[in-house]
Amino acid sequence: MKALKSQRLHIGFFGRTNVGKSSVLNKITGQDISIVSDIAGTTTDVVEKSMELLPVGAVNFLDTAGVNDDSTLGTERIEKTMKIINRIDIGVIVCDYNGLGTFELNLIHKFNNLDIPFIILINKTDIQPIELKKLDEIGEFSKNYIVTSAKTDENLIYKFKNTLINLLPEDFVNPPKIAGDLVEEKSTVILVIPIDKEAPKGRIILPQVQVLRDLLDSNCKVMSVKESELKEAIEELKSPPSLVITDSQAFKTVNEIVPDDIPLTSFSILFARLKGDLNAFIQGAKAIDTLKDGDKVLILESCTHHAIEDDIGKVKIPNLIRKKTEKNLVFEHISGHDFPDISDYKLIIHCGACMTNRREILSRIIKANQAGIPITNYGITISYCLGITERAVEIFR
Repeated sequence: MKALKSQRLHIGFFGRTNVGKSSVLNKITGQDISIVSDIAGTTTDVVEKSMELLPVGAVNFLDTAGVNDDSTLGTERIEKTMKIINRIDIGVIVCDYNGLGTFELNLIHKFNNLDIPFIILINKTDIQPIELKKLDEIGEFSKNYIVTSAKTDENLIYKFKNTLINLLPEDFVNPPKIAGDLVEEKSTVILVIPIDKEAPKGRIILPQVQVLRDLLDSNCKVMSVKESELKEAIEELKSPPSLVITDSQAFKTVNEIVPDDIPLTSFSILFARLKGDLNAFIQGAKAIDTLKDGDKVLILESCTHHAIEDDIGKVKIPNLIRKKTEKNLVFEHISGHDFPDISDYKLIIHCGACMTNRREILSRIIKANQAGIPITNYGITISYCLGITERAVEIFR
């Protein structure tokens, strides 16, 4: 089975127009995934390519538009290019024999601020060698640089892989467990999966599938039930389950059913730890108590979907917060990879993020922290509004 895009290593290629980004990427992938032309600015939008880059593993390459186009259309392309930074795990700055300019230096500054490792790839050295002085300058910013030519260097792919391996994030080399590290092998875990309007017909949603697989990989015994069969399922077991994991929308009902001595959490809270920063989300939820009439709350969802009548992000969570605070609040929603100006918001609430990678969530947390705006996620928000956060996160302590 192919790796999910959210589980792939995201590698972004950046550079000025006509430095050969697309040629480099085509050479590395061995495929013509990007248009190559002598005309500057040929790449207009972000081009994505998922593949297996052996021995690294599953990766997602992102080829961005050149950035020194002064036209109106060029400005829009540059904005799209800069947004990609929030999604990448590793950056590749492609320049030529001219070395580093203002754009490259600004990009290095952005990467350093977001703690994104990067490679500097000096292309087109078949046309003109890079001066030693300029190479020394590059070395001051990063020791991870490659001097090459996409047209003539047959060893480019090997140079790139060797450099890339040195920069791989630890959680990509050794992927963390979702729930399997919370219980011992052979433990029994109950998954509570409501079959409601949001459950896709004929299947269960991605976070539930991923948690199930993670527990099976950890040699656990897994029982899946609806909330209506939960009490009976617990009573039928010879010994209590080591953990109950519920869909956040059934938290209230499940909390009332599961005895206090049995650990309880939710799929969304598991993903708060896996994709983001659990402690930051717990602290962020406390801002709910400080909200005042007229305050704006931003709800972010990683994927776009058709909102149903009782949608969790647009209906259930706003209703829970209004009930808890008894305040007249303004809720705004954004889906996908866009991250707006957040200065007007008093709280940001993120979805479980099963459809995006951890880098994008961490970059959003960093931006929220820099702006002094608390951020949390769906599962923590629901448990906080229900007054059961302490129980829901106890298993992680």
